[in-house]
Amino acid sequence: MEIRNIAIIAHVDHGKTTLTDAIMRQTGMFDNGMSMDTDAIEQERGITIYAKNTATVYKGTKINIVDTPGHADFGSEVERVLRSIDSVLLVVDAQEGPMPQTRFVLKKSLELGLKPIVIINKIDKQAADPAKSEEQVLELFMELGATDEQMDFPVIYAVGRDGVAMKKLNDEKKDITPLLDKIISAVPPRSEERRVGKECRSRWSPYH
Repeated sequence: MEIRNIAIIAHVDHGKTTLTDAIMRQTGMFDNGMSMDTDAIEQERGITIYAKNTATVYKGTKINIVDTPGHADFGSEVERVLRSIDSVLLVVDAQEGPMPQTRFVLKKSLELGLKPIVIINKIDKQAADPAKSEEQVLELFMELGATDEQMDFPVIYAVGRDGVAMKKLNDEKKDITPLLDKIISAVPPRSEERRVGKECRSRWSPYH
């Protein structure tokens, strides 16, 4: 079985955990109402504090996923994760665009030679401007010295809360499969499994 090792990175509250939850529900690993944020403090504060690992199977491929903290206070947790995976999903709020933690996590990813998949999320927000956010992301890649290969990043548009993703803005909003398909096609496969984020304070999923 082929394997893809990915981490989801973003500024706080840009929708990482919601997208992870949507992936797990789409692939039958989560029931409605379940969430990656299971720690009592995380639930109380509404943010991810600990990097958590889970896994699912899609089209015969095992996808190992690490949901990382988005708050700057937990940057060291994110950095440890990035050394253990093969690609990242960079989630950016379509209204807010790239934020300070976006710069931090992207900089670390690029320095490690990772090629991100960019997800412009929350495109349903009233003041969302997906095109502007995508342009700002491109400018950020340039500012951070991305290579030509890294600059040629794939883009997915999403409403994580509704569990939908699109390759193009005018595509039908159906489910999360366009994102899953992009992970399969864009992330380098692993020939053998290795534990993702093993240095992190993590809770391993029973599906791993």
